[in-house]
Amino acid sequence: MEHDVLIEDTGEHFLCRDSESVLNGMARLCRKGIPVGCRGGGCGICKVRVTAGEHRCRAMSKAHVSDTERACGVALACCIEACSDLRLQVLGKMQRAVCRSAADAASVRKSN
Repeated sequence: MEHDVLIEDTGEHFLCRDSESVLNGMARLCRKGIPVGCRGGGCGICKVRVTAGEHRCRAMSKAHVSDTERACGVALACCIEACSDLRLQVLGKMQRAVCRSAADAASVRKSN
């Protein structure tokens, strides 16, 4: 089964299989809304907040996601699998670059 994933920061949607991590689903479709790092939970670059939907979560380093954050829906995109449609916000170290790229793309679309 596939689930629709919306990255709120960019407005980008992609379909993710329930058997793959959200990050791998995005990368498989050549999307770029979530920064990609090590893909194994060690770098924290793909940190996101799940704002809606259900997901499964593998073990994550507490150096990147504390128990308090995890209770508030924060996870590493490389460590979660969608169980339903999801809405995400990018939180990781590259958040500014993602938001800036989305704003630049929107201004180019408006000027065309």
